[in-house]
Amino acid sequence: MEIFWIFCAFLSGSLPLSVWIGNYLLHKDIRQYGDGNPGATNVWKAGGAFWGCVAILMDGSKGFFPVALANYQYGWEGWPLVAITVAPVLGHAFSPFLQFHGGKALAATFGVWLGLTLWVGPTVLGLAFAVWLLILKRDAWAVILGSVTQFVVFLVFGADWTWLAANVGITAVLLWKHKRSF
Repeated sequence: MEIFWIFCAFLSGSLPLSVWIGNYLLHKDIRQYGDGNPGATNVWKAGGAFWGCVAILMDGSKGFFPVALANYQYGWEGWPLVAITVAPVLGHAFSPFLQFHGGKALAATFGVWLGLTLWVGPTVLGLAFAVWLLILKRDAWAVILGSVTQFVVFLVFGADWTWLAANVGITAVLLWKHKRSF
């Protein structure tokens, strides 16, 4: 049963919703915009703020729903919950629908933190990203240091170990996806 949940979470994350929004609603290949990634930022660049916000919400929901269901509805705990939390981020980053060339997984990351921690994870992560982006002016470093900052905040405030383990897994995925941008 755990493997099925993890697979479903990965599959949810791997759905290229931003690409589909671009193809079917904007009639554009969003990978021809911005940095060429199949994510919500390039929907924003291709179709404007409205469609960009729709894409952000859709990509975030890919992470939110499987994690929230596993966490709150079905009461998964421990390592299975950690795997279910990391799986949508992995799915978005390495989508089999896109020959394993996915996006940078930021919206999916915010979605999984919302599903796991409600407001705490996304708030800490968003503030940390914002501060690091103001200091560094480099997206990749801001993303990684934001995720590390979130880990430190969780550690200092005695967060559950599953949050810490999920953070390490997600940070590893983000590091891999941003490695070319340093």
